[in-house]
Amino acid sequence: MKLPLLAVTFCLSMSAAAMAGPASDAVKFFYSPGKFVADADYRDRFVEPVTKLFEQNDKAMDSADAIPCIDADPALDAQDFDQGELSRTLKLSEAVSGDSAEVTATFSLFPDGEGAEREMVWSLKKIGGKWKVADIASKTNGWRLSDLECVSGQVE
Repeated sequence: MKLPLLAVTFCLSMSAAAMAGPASDAVKFFYSPGKFVADADYRDRFVEPVTKLFEQNDKAMDSADAIPCIDADPALDAQDFDQGELSRTLKLSEAVSGDSAEVTATFSLFPDGEGAEREMVWSLKKIGGKWKVADIASKTNGWRLSDLECVSGQVE
């Protein structure tokens, strides 16, 4: 008697997870042509602590005495790249634990070039049934987006 109940519960939980989509889909979005992590149009795809950094960055960009903290695309850990090479080499792997996930993105920025390989780790949280980005880290260059700070100018 317990086996059918267990099977129904398993099927229902699997269908709920399938409706939310895999965590890697939330990350793959940012590797599509024309997407930039810090774009204000995509802020609904993020949660704290990264959203606080975006707010600081926006204020710094509007201020004459502050230095913005995001000067490259955090998804790429670079400013320049070849979209064709990125799309061809992009590989995503995910590890999900309840409402948290880590998605690792590996790719190359250019077909030939020293230092073109990247490994990025995205931390996600499931909020309201949707995966949201909480942080991005570069394993290649050893930084984490949530650790960046915008710098205010000197007060005279």
